[in-house]
Amino acid sequence: MKPIWIVDDDESIRWVLEKALARESLTTRSFTNARDAMTALQTEAPQVLVSDIRMHGASGLELLQVVKAKHPGLPVIIMTAFSDLDSAVAAFQGGAFEYLAKPFDLDKAVELIRRALDESLRESSVEQTISETPEILGQAPAMQDVFRAIGRLSQSNVTVLITGESGSGKELVARALHKHSPRASQPFIALNTAAIPKDLLESELFGHERGAFTGAQTTRRGRFEQAEGGTLFLDEIGDMPFDLQTRLLRVLSDGHFYRVGGHQPLKANVRVIAATHQNLETRVKEGLFREDLYHRLNVIRLRLPSLRERREDIPLLAKFFLAQSAKQLGVEVKRLSEPAVQYLSTLDFPGNVRQLENLCNWITVMAPGQTVEIPDLPQDLTSTAQVTVSAPLNGEARLANDVIGNSMGAAVTEMAHHSWHDLLETEAASLLAAAEPEVIVKLGKEFEAIVIRAALKYTHGRKNDAAVRLGIGRNTITRKIQELGIVGAKED
Repeated sequence: MKPIWIVDDDESIRWVLEKALARESLTTRSFTNARDAMTALQTEAPQVLVSDIRMHGASGLELLQVVKAKHPGLPVIIMTAFSDLDSAVAAFQGGAFEYLAKPFDLDKAVELIRRALDESLRESSVEQTISETPEILGQAPAMQDVFRAIGRLSQSNVTVLITGESGSGKELVARALHKHSPRASQPFIALNTAAIPKDLLESELFGHERGAFTGAQTTRRGRFEQAEGGTLFLDEIGDMPFDLQTRLLRVLSDGHFYRVGGHQPLKANVRVIAATHQNLETRVKEGLFREDLYHRLNVIRLRLPSLRERREDIPLLAKFFLAQSAKQLGVEVKRLSEPAVQYLSTLDFPGNVRQLENLCNWITVMAPGQTVEIPDLPQDLTSTAQVTVSAPLNGEARLANDVIGNSMGAAVTEMAHHSWHDLLETEAASLLAAAEPEVIVKLGKEFEAIVIRAALKYTHGRKNDAAVRLGIGRNTITRKIQELGIVGAKED
């Protein structure tokens, strides 16, 4: 493990942190200014960097920018005095892992560094895993079975039928089968048979001769010719028109085909990999798919698990897609908080890996801040309809629990699918029916208390940071904390 770097022009701060971390058996390296740390970053990097915000020469914010440019995943903790709060918040929003207010409690400082260290080691582990398995990611037992099958088929030219739900990554598996086959140096050609109109699909597959039909100005090679010597991947094979199934069967049977309008048979030296999300046995029974073609394709069947069958892969896939999306857009990689990762792992993802990839693209563009929390996710994912029965209550249900009180907690759990607006309306009606005085004042105070407590929990009790998050002034939140009797708040 690499050392923890401490950057501060105050010798006493450096000494205290060095000794405290040494007691935790953690290696440190100290710098008296940001410039020296920037120079060292040219040739090496720490596991975690802890830096003061105000120093002689370059500031901690300048050092943060350099770190994020060279090592986007490196956790940086900014130390700040109370008077530097605005700068610290800006640093936090700009990519700092966390900030540490001076004077700080030494035990809490070590705990914070420990958290940053865990995050750094987790990031390193994910990066290593991604670099080792760039084609298909997956650590779940179901995916390991897929990897083993690809390995066993690596020296084979046998026809493979890949089954699985839409978005589960069937084309990635087909590409991996091609890459690890004796045909790897030859073309890999993919065709989604469901995406091509029936009238054009025959020409797409087998090509056509000049003048074969209106608009056929020149001779055109089809996908079988383009894939000569290599692999032809036919996606959504279950949607292929019945009459074309007969022509495909002939190619698989004797290796010959004709272009549309052609009279000269052409030899096809092509490995066919087919995929479908449909149940081909059912299609055969319904008379929609040829039974003899089904048996020709179903030589080796490879089933891809859905994402809900491999939930343990969601954190790994999400980190990979977030890094990929950030690289494509030229922006800093965003990271999911632990609660957000746990929440995503409870979702069913009917669109499978493709849906998760699209979500990560959305997060990269739309989510505020560098660390993404549950409320930052798209509303359709955080709505109560998405939460399974075994999952924790969502934000609205928790809010409703607080509004109505512990005496009705069980009832709220049963009503978790209701909006908190409805529950608030029910509580208001109950108070009005009981002729309670100043109902709007009473509910208003309870609502404010709930929101402020939630903000303080989100910021780990940091009062001024909570004010920034809520969009209110520091004096306002201080006054309301006192008026509402909220405990657990602290100065930043």
